[in-house]
Amino acid sequence: MSFLAELGFVFVAGLLTCLATGLGAIPFFVVDDVSERWTVALWGLASGIMLAASFFGLLNEGLAESTGLPILLGVGVVVGVVLVVVSDRVLDRVDVGGHDHVPDEQSHDHAETHTDGGDHKHGHEHEHVPAEAIAEGDLKKLVLILGVLTVHSFPEGVAVGVSFAEMGLEGGVAVLGFVVPVLAVMMTVSISVHNIPEGLAISIPLKNLGMSKWRMVGAAIFSSLPQPIGAVIAFVFVRWAQQFLPFGFGFAAGAMIYLVLTEFVPEALEEGKHLPNGGKFELLAGVLAGVAVMAPLLFV
Repeated sequence: MSFLAELGFVFVAGLLTCLATGLGAIPFFVVDDVSERWTVALWGLASGIMLAASFFGLLNEGLAESTGLPILLGVGVVVGVVLVVVSDRVLDRVDVGGHDHVPDEQSHDHAETHTDGGDHKHGHEHEHVPAEAIAEGDLKKLVLILGVLTVHSFPEGVAVGVSFAEMGLEGGVAVLGFVVPVLAVMMTVSISVHNIPEGLAISIPLKNLGMSKWRMVGAAIFSSLPQPIGAVIAFVFVRWAQQFLPFGFGFAAGAMIYLVLTEFVPEALEEGKHLPNGGKFELLAGVLAGVAVMAPLLFV
């Protein structure tokens, strides 16, 4: 297969993860609200899948590609974490809604209004901010939002792209005439599952703003548009600079693990704070289920 054909395949894989975000809005086609218990379990499932894919897949592959001390792998992990930290700082400073910056307490109170019961938050705070702008459909605001989301979604796209580094080599899975690494299949699935609760988090405030169901699906997909681009960029990098492959694996793993520990788990606990034991049982069950789903990586 030509390099361009492989590049197109990687883009399609990234596009599939992007489209999966729209699944987060699907529950609202049949119900008016999603229970806290299921929301926490879904965040737990995404967390377990991402952690397993990072440790059993990305880091394991990074160690296998390293010669001597895995210095490049370690540097990649650190850089991946730094990228997420910087992106969060950027998101905190950007006002995509076109309003003046409000103090933390007022911002917190405003976030609490976008709920099903009025007493707890739904979704990441930076995903609440663009809700009104997306609903309004203002072109300038949508362009700005896409730029902001690019900063946030890039690590997920990178993880997909890096996992395709050994595409075409022996030991992969035959898909549409391509030999795809098992790690790439697992990573594409894991990012897709991760995107479902992300889409749900985006859809809830949009539903409260009166947006139609199909527009909520479109808005959720829009939020992950940068992922196919990130996948292509990462794939090109690791194919043209094979010696930096451990760095690429470490970068993706560091970003994913940090996202899980600082965003997914806290988000799940915030959602489950009104449940018995603060939703920890549902979170743990989801995490264990996610790890079980990714267990085949241990035998690859």
